[in-house]
Amino acid sequence: MRLFSLKNRAEVKKIMHDIGVDPYGIGIMAPKALSFAVLLKEVSNISANIIKQEMLSLGADAAVARGALTGKVKKTDVLTIGTLGQFNSLVAKLKCQPFGLDKISLELSGAIDNYFENNCSLRLRNRSLNLAKKPHIMGIINLTPDSFSGDGLYLEGNDHLESALNKAKKMENEGADIIDLGGQSSRPGSKNISVKEELKRVIPAVRLLAKRIKIPISIDTLKPEVAKAALDSGAEIINDISGLRNDQLLKLAAKYKAAVVIMHMLGNPRNMQKIISYQSLVDDIANYLKVAISRAQASGIKPDKIVIDPGIGFGKTAAHNLQLINRLSDFKILGKPILVGLSRKSFISSVLGNDPANRLTGTISACVLAAQAGANILRVHDVKEVSSSLKMAEAIKNADK
Repeated sequence: MRLFSLKNRAEVKKIMHDIGVDPYGIGIMAPKALSFAVLLKEVSNISANIIKQEMLSLGADAAVARGALTGKVKKTDVLTIGTLGQFNSLVAKLKCQPFGLDKISLELSGAIDNYFENNCSLRLRNRSLNLAKKPHIMGIINLTPDSFSGDGLYLEGNDHLESALNKAKKMENEGADIIDLGGQSSRPGSKNISVKEELKRVIPAVRLLAKRIKIPISIDTLKPEVAKAALDSGAEIINDISGLRNDQLLKLAAKYKAAVVIMHMLGNPRNMQKIISYQSLVDDIANYLKVAISRAQASGIKPDKIVIDPGIGFGKTAAHNLQLINRLSDFKILGKPILVGLSRKSFISSVLGNDPANRLTGTISACVLAAQAGANILRVHDVKEVSSSLKMAEAIKNADK
């Protein structure tokens, strides 16, 4: 006898296949083996009661506020609980009903598909990255004199171009899939630098690396002028910590057909750790990213060129950062690849009590757990160590396949 928890359709189908179940039977029974819950926010009283009755009729259930049953409240959150098969039946039942249930049906169907289907790919100019096959690593190269992690290459009297090239080649050999170049520090309290200064720091490096390494280059900037110059010099991804709030940057990304990383941040680096306030951490960030995705696609950026980043360390407490890693899979319903930047960040020291120079073990642990929770891209300083750890975790995860 064996008792276990099934996590995805592929796992269910493999077990049934090994038993020798007929393929037709697998198609029918596999959705019945996956149980999960979906929380619907602020549903009208009438719709909530219909959803509850429909779920009960399917042998599933739904939890609503007590006042929704007595008519004392006009709206309620609804926690629906059932199997994938039951949710598929619910979607079909709600599709033709009034009171906004048709819209709920459409959104529910899309969310479930996004959550269970891991067909993530990121389309670049002349190639695509298959992010579903394995977690990808984005190696960080800071062309700054004031990086929080102490690895900034832009120092007076140093040949930062040669240093950047050597570091990029080393990261590529160690397993990096993308190189992320940035010339503006985004550590808490950091001040903005001029466009001229940022161009001076990063563009010669982008131009050199584009000729000398095979993996794609990402430009970490929120300035349209820098992004344009970087794209002209060979970069293929814009990594914008401000969440593409700048209309010029949106238009530029669409025009150049560039891939984009949309990150969540409260305020800006100068004040982001002073204005921390959320009604519901994950919901607030997910809603922000959902709106940003809609803006990006409305501006002409193709859906398969968008990556989201919940912004670990950007306007969050240490407890918030831990919660976001633990609940990273919640963002899968947005249907976009997920990037996280955990490397060497201060929340690690809040747990381990280490100084910034000794955050490697915490970084590795956080990256492995983030990958298991659904992260498709991990932005890191220590490529070799994280790459090896992810490879080991993937081997264990896929041992029965």
